[in-house]
Amino acid sequence: MKFFGFIAVVVVGTLLLVATGDFPGWGNPHSPASEGQVSGFYIEQTVNVTKVPNMVTAVLADFRGYDTMFETVVIFIAGIGIIAVLRTFGDTAGKASDYPEPDEGSDIIVRSTCHLMVPLIQLFALYVVAHGHHSPGGGFQGGVMLGASYILLALACGLPVAKRRMGERKAIVLAATGIIIYAGWGVACLFFGGNFLDYASLDPVLPGDKEMARSHSMLVVEIGVAFTVTAIMFAIYSNLATRGRLEKGL
Repeated sequence: MKFFGFIAVVVVGTLLLVATGDFPGWGNPHSPASEGQVSGFYIEQTVNVTKVPNMVTAVLADFRGYDTMFETVVIFIAGIGIIAVLRTFGDTAGKASDYPEPDEGSDIIVRSTCHLMVPLIQLFALYVVAHGHHSPGGGFQGGVMLGASYILLALACGLPVAKRRMGERKAIVLAATGIIIYAGWGVACLFFGGNFLDYASLDPVLPGDKEMARSHSMLVVEIGVAFTVTAIMFAIYSNLATRGRLEKGL
């Protein structure tokens, strides 16, 4: 089986490498992606239509808002699926506050460094979420950083310590809250006479003009994405690291 697996990897890898020769050059202004009508509209009109200088965020959170919302839903479903498959319950299952201080991760240098780094990581992650429509970043990137900070805490100080800050129930509620924020903001657009996720219709309740309403709305939905990504990322780690027992861990 290993031999056939190796052959499959070599064949598929070779095909992929050969196919890269047909790709346009990096940054080629005459590539199909750059010369297409849709791409041209994004490049020329994004700032005027949304007041957002980061075209990537404008495309993900506004022009392609439906797709991004369902991508967030897919992340949520993936996390729930992993929890449903791996999670085991027994006499040791309890609330995060019931866990004693673990013996694992007891190295004072590692734990002290972790306690110093985690707040900085989370602060920068919040900056990435909040500033994602003006510079590289957004809900997915910031959410991954926030989730990684809890994983770092679990690796350095033990899973029970991390669970006191992000327990199983809190993670599921936070992940669902992110979906509700995203979809709920789209429903709010319906109440103001617009289409679902038509942020411009929220102009009466948001500061600035319709273009600024789209900019502010992107921040709201990015926060929802960050909630879901953060919670699901840590939930997946905690279940995989403990084989669903949620005790001790790596």
